[in-house]
This record gives sequence, structure tokens and C-alpha cells, in this order.
Amino acid sequence: MAFSPSTVRCSISPFSRINNYNYNYFNNGHSRISISQPSLLPQFRHSKPFFSLRNRPLLAMASSTQSTTQNVSVGDASGEVDVFQLIQAHEEKAARLPPIEEIRTVLDHSLRGMLSTISQKHEGYPSGSMIDFACDAYGSPILAVSNLAVHTKDLLANSKCSVLVAKDPEDRTDLVITVHGDAVAVSEKDREAIRTAYLARHPDAFWVDFGDFQFMRIEPKVVRYVSGVATALLGSGEFSTEEFRSAKVDPIYQFSKPISSHMNKDHMEDTKLIVQHSISVPVNFAYMLDVDSLGFNVKAGYQGSTFKLRVPFTRRAVDRKDVKTLIVEMLQAAKAQVN
Repeated sequence: MAFSPSTVRCSISPFSRINNYNYNYFNNGHSRISISQPSLLPQFRHSKPFFSLRNRPLLAMASSTQSTTQNVSVGDASGEVDVFQLIQAHEEKAARLPPIEEIRTVLDHSLRGMLSTISQKHEGYPSGSMIDFACDAYGSPILAVSNLAVHTKDLLANSKCSVLVAKDPEDRTDLVITVHGDAVAVSEKDREAIRTAYLARHPDAFWVDFGDFQFMRIEPKVVRYVSGVATALLGSGEFSTEEFRSAKVDPIYQFSKPISSHMNKDHMEDTKLIVQHSISVPVNFAYMLDVDSLGFNVKAGYQGSTFKLRVPFTRRAVDRKDVKTLIVEMLQAAKAQVN
């Protein structure tokens, strides 16, 4: 019996690799685990040089100094502990922002994404283009578009669109956000406020004042998020317009770049020591990625493998100065354990 193939109309974006979740199965030494089961997996990439579940490192433990890791199952009688299990146990307990706050915060501080429109030239097919954007006070993406651009013509003919944003475009396993909504032209009375908000994120965008440019706002209908292995504990889901607009932007995240840059430039050894104390794994390095009011995220290395970790604060940080206080306290605790 012959079957006719079905037709699926789609477009391929440069971010397509981010959404490729058709992972293979890996053998963890005891049973086969599907990488699509987020509860079983910490923040890992499955491709090199990130951890492979097939050949996970074992860590020989010193019982006198690492009492916090004794609760994690020991690999064998020699006292070796599976590093994968150590990190998984740590990640399951690490404090992090509620999903809706993290989504709103990441989107608010993002600058670039993939805009998908309904193509007018190729009727019935989606069309994709890379765009710069900023968010207004309600989290709605703001676009500065040329009247000559194909996507502008698409939006004027059919307002339905979506914007896909990757937290880390180089890591297909990290957080991906998609805003589905309708693009509407910004009114003349709102233009100056929208222009100010856009230029705050894109200060060099002098072309927004050209005569053939206009501002458009994407009013969200649904905001979807999918987190791969790197943020498996966050999972996936979606929020309505009302839920998204009522969510708060984390007040500390705005300081991520200066804090991370300072730590990575002048205090990488201190960050490494804090991470070692936090997860009881002697990482070779720890590179701070971003900071929020409940902790920070790092990219760390151990025995040739690289992975992402969440390092929670002991309490919520109230301002930038308080972040420094918390990091200093964590460092002192780490040094006290070493001594």
C-alpha cells in the first residue's frame, strides 16, 4: 500500500539548532535515560566538550571535609562519588527565580531575536528575519522597522507574528522564549516614549529617525518558553498576556554584565572556590554568566568537561551592593572550609 507524504510548511532559522530536542539515548552506567526527561538531568550539553552521560567522571571523596556530599549515593566501596549525581542533587535544590519572572527578565534584557511573519510574497508560508528589539514597560517587544523591509510589508498586511529569543544563542540547550502576538504601529503620542525606550537598549540606532522607519509594538497573546538540558529544572510552558504583563523584572539582573565582568576579570579564582564549596566538586575553572537576586549562573569545567551550574545566594539580594556582601560571605565560608 502506498502512502502520500503530508506537507508541512515551515521556515528554517539560524536558531533552529536551539530547538532540536530530538536527542539520542545515553547509557548512564546503570539504566538508559532519555535526555527529554528533565527531572533526571542537570544543566548539561550532551555534545563535547560538555558532560556525556555515557562516561561520567567519578570523584574520590574525603569523608572528613565533605560531609554535605555524603548524602549523595556513593559509586562503590572505594568512596568514589558520581559527579553527575552530585551536581544533579545540587541543581534540584538551588534557589532560582520563578519561571515567569525569569522569562520576563531575560526577555526584557535581550536585544536580538528571530521575527517570524506571514509571508505575502510566498502565500501560506512563514518568513523569518533577524531583528533588534527592546521591551516597553509591559514586556512587549518594540521594533524599529523600515517601510522597505519585507517583514514590515508582511506585518502591515497580517499583524500575526512571533519573536524567538535565545538566552544563549551559542548553546542550543539553554532557554528559548517565543512571543506570539500582533504587531501594531506605535501611535504618534506614544512615539517619543517608545523611541526613548528603544534607544536605551540600542544607543547607536540613529537610523530610527529616518523618514522610512517606524516603531511597531508586538502585543503578546501567548509567551512560550522551552528550556533544554542546560536549564532542565525550569522545564517548559506558556503564559497568558495578563500573567506576563503582571510579572516583575528581577531588579538585580540589570547588573549582571558589570558584576560578571568584574568577577571574571579580577576574581575568577574566588568564583571557582565558591563553586567548589557549593557543589563539593573540585572544578578547574568557573566563569560567571549572569546574576539575579537569588544567585548566579556559571560555566564550569571539570576533567575536560564543561557544564553550567546554578549557585544560590544564602538569601535574596536587595541591591547591587548587597550582591557584593553575599559573594564575600560565600567566599569566606569557602575559605574557612579549605582551612
